[in-house]
Amino acid sequence: MTSGDSVSADMAFVQSALGRVLAGVLAEGSASHRSIADYLMRNPMRGTALKIEEMAEGCQVSTATISRFARDIGFASYGAMRSALAETLHSAMQPVEKLRSSIARRNGALSPGEASMEYARANLATTHGGLTQQALDDVARKISGARTVYVLGLGMSSCFASMLALHLQPFCQHVVEMAGPGGTEIAAGHLVHIGRDDVLVAFSFPRYGADGMRLAQFARSHKAVVVAITDVPSAPMVALSDHVLYASAAHGVLPSSGVATVAVIEALVVSLMVSNKANVKKAARLSEAVAGYLVGPGV
Repeated sequence: MTSGDSVSADMAFVQSALGRVLAGVLAEGSASHRSIADYLMRNPMRGTALKIEEMAEGCQVSTATISRFARDIGFASYGAMRSALAETLHSAMQPVEKLRSSIARRNGALSPGEASMEYARANLATTHGGLTQQALDDVARKISGARTVYVLGLGMSSCFASMLALHLQPFCQHVVEMAGPGGTEIAAGHLVHIGRDDVLVAFSFPRYGADGMRLAQFARSHKAVVVAITDVPSAPMVALSDHVLYASAAHGVLPSSGVATVAVIEALVVSLMVSNKANVKKAARLSEAVAGYLVGPGV
């Protein structure tokens, strides 16, 4: 299985019924149950092969806790849960394998550009299937009520941060785009005054950067709300975040595709814009402010 296949399978798994159950435990379960749910979401394939003792060791809990976890999420035993995990993964891999086989069969006729378009189409479909309006509304509400919205994207993700910051500026009290020519040091300096009334939106995609993780941890330690926009549940930024929006980023050549990320940014901004009637006036003021700089009729 290629890395692109693995990413798409991870996204399909988290959208499954079992994946949603595990996500619920991860959000609201006890500490030991969160540990097990996190392990399974990060290692679903491995979880299908582990004996209960090996699972307990990996999660650093007792075998009794593993058994209780399986019963609490609706299975008669650990073995039944492991079988359901395998069945879910098999179902999740079917559309991925179909895409992979389709691309392989067309290899002689499919140009690199066409293959890239196929990945873009698949990423959009996967992201659309997993993104709920409730998740968008929850994040939009946090951003709307924030004293300051900090937007972080390092490396290739800096373009996403710039796009989101530009969209948010007319509708938020204060927006800080952290990435800049000064790099991580300047980004860290922006966080000096971050606190519980603020929101950090952090983009994190392969190749995942350690600096973004450190900055998110700093924001979290100062009681700010952390929102991650990343590709899969196993991404390192997920564990540091209060809210996560997933944008599938699988690609056969590039480290990650950005097509679905742009779609998520637009979906989030639109959700924020229509969430409050006051935003209509803000949009009107924006149109007035930029009208003098446009060529032809303004919008």
